[in-house]
Amino acid sequence: MPAYLVVHAERHGEDTLIEDPNLTVEFVDGWVLFKDRDLIKENRVAVAIPAMQVRRVERVDEDQEPAPQEE
Repeated sequence: MPAYLVVHAERHGEDTLIEDPNLTVEFVDGWVLFKDRDLIKENRVAVAIPAMQVRRVERVDEDQEPAPQEE
């Protein structure tokens, strides 16, 4: 199951784990967007975090596909 650990820039020790069987992550216009792969056609976002509040996003599930990098 895709799982991402969001390491916050200022809230040290209060990292957030986001996991869902259909989870994808995108870095768009200063935002980190977590979407449900089944709802991509509808462009629905499950969680949106301002990128400036995030130190890094790590893929931490067993499959370990690399997370997309910010351009």
